[in-house]
Amino acid sequence: MAGTIVADTLQAASTSTLVLKNGVANTPPTIQDSAGTQIGTFCRAWVNFNGTGTVAIRASFNVSSITDNGTGNYTVNFTTAMPDGNYSIAQTLFAQASSNDGGVAVIAWGTTPSTTSFNMVTDQRSVGEYDPTIVCFSVFR
Repeated sequence: MAGTIVADTLQAASTSTLVLKNGVANTPPTIQDSAGTQIGTFCRAWVNFNGTGTVAIRASFNVSSITDNGTGNYTVNFTTAMPDGNYSIAQTLFAQASSNDGGVAVIAWGTTPSTTSFNMVTDQRSVGEYDPTIVCFSVFR
């Protein structure tokens, strides 16, 4: 049954969890303006993984695997493809920094993002490419 609910506030009952569902599997609900134009979505994918030694996902949503392409070079693979490669990626790195670089870590894209994956390279000024201890990404589209 299709319909529209107009409300200023949605709140779950005191002992319940508020659930938003979308009719299309593995796609986030959209946020629309008053004219019905999509102006955003919830996070489409996120991952927290160990970038050192054997790469391992600690926790994730819509990320099927991480490919280790060599020191500091990773490919993040999506479970469900993005609609196109024009998504935004926010990242965070946690790593032991060397004493003469001030702890600065730089991320450079390895290739153009595709609908099924994106590649990234981590670089530390005084060390070059390196494997961060904790790597986190969030993807929005």
